[in-house]
Amino acid sequence: MQYANQMRDIFNPGTDITVIATDDVAGKTFAAISGPRSQNMLSVTTAKPGAPTVGVFKSDAAADDMVGIARGSSRIVTVTADGPITAGSPVEVGTGGKAKTADTGTVVGYAVDTAEDGDDAMISLAH
Repeated sequence: MQYANQMRDIFNPGTDITVIATDDVAGKTFAAISGPRSQNMLSVTTAKPGAPTVGVFKSDAAADDMVGIARGSSRIVTVTADGPITAGSPVEVGTGGKAKTADTGTVVGYAVDTAEDGDDAMISLAH
């Protein structure tokens, strides 16, 4: 199995877990619980805009495949930007599980550097 589109840890005080993707998912996007456990692992999918998350997908994965989730409060990881993000801004889940500047959704972290749309944004996770 090859890993494609992998996110990178900037700092790593959190705890990773392995989960089952219930849909095709993209690395460097936010993940959410999608239903009951499967194969004794959490079932996850791409987080919906503005919703809470369980972490960030560490790589692309197809439906029913195992995939890693990066988790941990204050952990800094790369998440694909959904629009420009300014350093220090709180972020929420945007389109396709990407990070966007928070406006009305659940704050899931904050940007530690500036990023342009589609770039890797360095995000300090809130959970």
